[in-house]
Amino acid sequence: MIEAVIARGMTVFALASDYDDVTRKQLLDAGAVPVDIRLARTGMNPVVDVIDALALRQTLKSLDVDISFSSFAKPVIYGSLAAFFAGVKRRYAMIEGLGFVFTDSGIKPTLKMMGLRCILSGLYWIALKAVHKVIFLNEDDLNEFLRRGVTEIEKSVVLGGIGVDLDQWIASTPVVKPPRFVFVGRLLREKGIYEFVSAARAIKSTYSSCEFIVLGAIDINPGAIRKQQMDEWVAEGVVHWPGHVDVRYWLKSCSVFVLPSYREGVPMSTQEAMALGLPVVTTDTPGCRETVENGVNGFLVPVRDPASLVNALVQFVEDPGLIVSMGRESRRLAEERFDARVINERLIEIIGN
Repeated sequence: MIEAVIARGMTVFALASDYDDVTRKQLLDAGAVPVDIRLARTGMNPVVDVIDALALRQTLKSLDVDISFSSFAKPVIYGSLAAFFAGVKRRYAMIEGLGFVFTDSGIKPTLKMMGLRCILSGLYWIALKAVHKVIFLNEDDLNEFLRRGVTEIEKSVVLGGIGVDLDQWIASTPVVKPPRFVFVGRLLREKGIYEFVSAARAIKSTYSSCEFIVLGAIDINPGAIRKQQMDEWVAEGVVHWPGHVDVRYWLKSCSVFVLPSYREGVPMSTQEAMALGLPVVTTDTPGCRETVENGVNGFLVPVRDPASLVNALVQFVEDPGLIVSMGRESRRLAEERFDARVINERLIEIIGN
């Protein structure tokens, strides 16, 4: 999207709080201007967040920007408000997912969690009053915000996924033997990592040649699992865990992409796997169901249901031909739904109106 905007003669300032050398160079090579800001991804200290938002307002004023575009929770909330008070003429927010606070984990919510939902809903309500358009990735997230009175239908639009560069993510024939099932994501309970491991343990007890690979790093999110737990699963021989790696290289050596998540926006990892030609097994939940036509490019299973997940994965073990045929359908659907060039054009059209 940054490259597409720059191609139209605009200057892009990319504001972020966690730059590394690789990301900074990528943005410079694309023609953008990286700008360091301070805004903690997690944590609910209102004093710190307000101080950071005031500093962000000053940064936006000094840059003299005409349009602001924010994504993820804190940038949407504090970035949108900072842009409003900085006098930015046109302000847009993208809700890429509702996060663990709004996700049903299957456990009765604590008073603290219910309080967080109320606080976050209130903060979103205030922030989204300050933007001209709110962009959602799926209908369920939009409906959730409408139900809570957080946004207005008149200023909301559903994009359907942020897309993949299909020229960079080129399909190849997935590995058939041995069957390799891969999970990609932050190692959070809400991503379905426990269900993935449970299914791996059950399947490997009968089909010992199957391999289960976990790609992702330990996260600071409250729902994150501990490194000790991952090490125990690896020592048990249930999963292989190379950690935070080049996802594209690993996906090309796998058979089936598995994401038993409890809720998503529209996951980029699944879109990338589809572009590479992998079948997908995921949950019939908001954001996930948008990536699978059940029985065509993979299977949808109920959320938090390891037994159903096992049944879906075993079909690929007993009928390896499904890996190739469904993988081909994944690529077709990626071309139809998740071509970044098409989606970027729509995003730019939304921002231009």
